[in-house]
Amino acid sequence: MRKFSALSKTKARLLGCLAGGVVVLILPGAAGAATVANPLCPTETVKFDPGQGQDIVVPRGFKVSVFASGLNFPTGIAFRRIGNQGNDDGKGGGPRRFEVFVLESGHGLPSQCNDEAAFQTKFPGKPNPFTPDILVFDQNAVLQRTLGKPTTASTETGGNSVFQPHGPAVDIAFENGLQGGRLFATDSNQATHAHNGQNNSSRIVTVDAGTGTVTPFITNLPTGDHPTEQLAFKDGWIYWSQGSTTNSGVVGRDNGGGQNQADIPCQDIVLSHNVFDSGGGVFTSGYSRFGTTRPGATVPAFEGASHHGVCDGAILRAQLNARDPSATIQPFSWGYRNGYAIRFAPQDHVLQGGLLVGEDGPDERGARPSNNAPDALHLAQQNADGTPDYHGWPDRYGFLPTSQAVYNPIGGPGDDLCVGANNPPSNCTPGSLAQILSEDVPIRDVLDHPPQQITSPLAIEAADSSFTGIDFVPDSFARGPVGRGAALYALEGDFGFSAPNSASDEIGHEVKLINFSKQGDALALKIQRFAKNKSGDQAFIDGSHGWNRPTQLRFGPDGCAWVTDYGAVRDFGQGGGDTKFVTPADAPLVQIPGTGVIFRICPE
Repeated sequence: MRKFSALSKTKARLLGCLAGGVVVLILPGAAGAATVANPLCPTETVKFDPGQGQDIVVPRGFKVSVFASGLNFPTGIAFRRIGNQGNDDGKGGGPRRFEVFVLESGHGLPSQCNDEAAFQTKFPGKPNPFTPDILVFDQNAVLQRTLGKPTTASTETGGNSVFQPHGPAVDIAFENGLQGGRLFATDSNQATHAHNGQNNSSRIVTVDAGTGTVTPFITNLPTGDHPTEQLAFKDGWIYWSQGSTTNSGVVGRDNGGGQNQADIPCQDIVLSHNVFDSGGGVFTSGYSRFGTTRPGATVPAFEGASHHGVCDGAILRAQLNARDPSATIQPFSWGYRNGYAIRFAPQDHVLQGGLLVGEDGPDERGARPSNNAPDALHLAQQNADGTPDYHGWPDRYGFLPTSQAVYNPIGGPGDDLCVGANNPPSNCTPGSLAQILSEDVPIRDVLDHPPQQITSPLAIEAADSSFTGIDFVPDSFARGPVGRGAALYALEGDFGFSAPNSASDEIGHEVKLINFSKQGDALALKIQRFAKNKSGDQAFIDGSHGWNRPTQLRFGPDGCAWVTDYGAVRDFGQGGGDTKFVTPADAPLVQIPGTGVIFRICPE
């Protein structure tokens, strides 16, 4: 077995890339730092040297370290205890032993540079960084095994053996937490925003923790801008975040050129009389296929779903031990654009065991673009009659209606009506910008009226923060600014569709802390920064020893916060810093393999 500590795995991956024809350079004057390229688009390079995370600033009493690096786009992490458990200090039964399961997600973002089939053709026989797998480490970062048969780009469905190759796998989790049980995962077969004819390809699967054999659990779930995402378990039910298939309720050209599926409502809704312009004479109503207009129509719950109870922009659940779990699916909560991050609070918490949801708000793109839409933190719960509660999307962002001027588009490169030009602050020619400001300002409603009263969020985060992970701290982690019952949450950061709102502070790419009021007191949240790169930017911009895109946060058996870092992505570059793709044809989002990292934040 090999120990993948510090940069040893990175160097192994880089050597593999060299063998596959990827350009890798050691930067002069930057000891240990490497310039890593996307193998399909070698002009797209980044600096990479996480070190031990020494440029990540955390409060006094905590320390950052690197568990493993050189990974390919990790998005999920799970832990399983082994044998008799002792204490971390080696007293009372020996040191604690556990396994660490890391999901490498594969092709998740749209670009010719991230194409798993193109990689397989260009580098036959080489390990494919753009297909998913699970790496299993022991607690000392020694790689034990890689789960499952190799997924190849020609494995269209994954079937009963492997993950699907063409879209991201997102999360993994054991049904009994640290005690193990069945290992569940989510995957899809259509990269987000892209289209290859694989609508309704999202799945929940089980994975044999020894052999890696993948077995479908629930299939034919919606796929589009967002697939089936994070998992949670409670009282015999499996819960998952089912993101919206569009950016803002309307299928536009940003959704696989208009080929992706429409959103699916969780309740009967009535559409407004508004239709939305994608240019070229194409107009579309909300919750409708591209080019379909049906102003004022009633859309029944679950229209377009493959199973009763399936909808998107929602938190769904199904019975864990049912003979046919898909027959038990029901919406738990809905009205989210992308309620990606989910976690149940403890029962003795002020949230009384409720489900905390981190929602990622819309971007400026597509047929219904918006600017400045916040991300939000919600408490999800079913209504007393068993119907899902409703949180306002697509006609409410945060606490405000979408028609508020603060959300007006300014002409982003992803807007359907934008004809590209470099005319800051807009990226559109004057004529196309005038059309956007005429047709999309103010932003018009998708629905005639909400299907029920709207549940407001608990708090909001800055636009483009991007919630990616939430977990509640164990008592052993409570010290300094961290109170008992607190939660940490990870923010991945923007993808460069809009200019930043703050000129002085990069938004996202950080971990934040929430301290809650005590049980029995009125609910109150106190939020502050907990961990962020010293530079404030993503690490690849300046080659610092930090992270790029935190995509999951979970507490391990050792009492530490484990943060998965997806790695470097080059984007539209509107978010500030040197993040823009080098070659225009590589747009919009270029993944850089071998730059993913698992960080730990531990009490000292």
